[in-house]
Amino acid sequence: MRARHDPAWLQAQYDNRARVPGFAGHLERWASASRLVREQAPCTLDLPYGEGPGATLDVFPPTRPVAGGAPVLVVIHGGYWRALDKSDFSYVAPAFTEAGALVLVPNYALAPAVDIEHIVLQMTQAVAWAWRNAAAHGGNPARIAVAGHSAGGHLAAMLLSCRWKQVGDDLPAQPLAGALSISGVYDLEPLRHTPFLQADLRLTPAAVARLSPAFFPRPKGGQLYAVVGLEESDEFLRQNQLIRDVWGPTTVPVCETVALTNHFSVVEGLADPKARVHHLALRLLGLA
Repeated sequence: MRARHDPAWLQAQYDNRARVPGFAGHLERWASASRLVREQAPCTLDLPYGEGPGATLDVFPPTRPVAGGAPVLVVIHGGYWRALDKSDFSYVAPAFTEAGALVLVPNYALAPAVDIEHIVLQMTQAVAWAWRNAAAHGGNPARIAVAGHSAGGHLAAMLLSCRWKQVGDDLPAQPLAGALSISGVYDLEPLRHTPFLQADLRLTPAAVARLSPAFFPRPKGGQLYAVVGLEESDEFLRQNQLIRDVWGPTTVPVCETVALTNHFSVVEGLADPKARVHHLALRLLGLA
């Protein structure tokens, strides 16, 4: 096995754009489909959930009523904490709003302008906003789940581990029913040695310790569903299994690979009602 700190090997393992020749086509489809959704579907855009750059979210209300209020899905985009935008993920919303969910898609500030710790804190503010404001948009604050891709998967796992009473006295100890992490990263130490990432992320050993869910005790509430594309790198497959190994099968009851998918195509399953990834999100929402 190659040394995990070999920069060239890590670059090949974590540079998903280099690993997937057609990655640009995926990003273009996300952007164009999302633009169409925002033009045609009911939505409220750019609501502030906090202060500072990037602290806004888009709201997509359910298209059919659900007794007790719609469960809430918070969709967190990826991009290695340094790229992409909430506007790239509007395409995910219709499959869930048609199933009766309220969908929130938050933005966050990007590295290197901010560090990952800042982004994590922004996402705690977004979830706190969801808990406090879901009812005003037809949602049920007692049933909030998050779904994140890649860096968003890391953020989803971090949110399960949050000490929510330190975020706000009014918040429950665990406002999340669960989280779906798609191609998540849970051990950030390899990224500290990956040249194209470390240039922007500027991770230190102390930051890695604070920001790696794989180094945390398992959360006291909520479950994590961890999935990864079968065609992804050995490191992404390792990261997916790692969080199950550390947190255990009670907290991580789903730890799966998705056949015939790479790092970009696997997240597209969220928008496909026939896909396993979509069904897992519905399960967390109590809609399956």
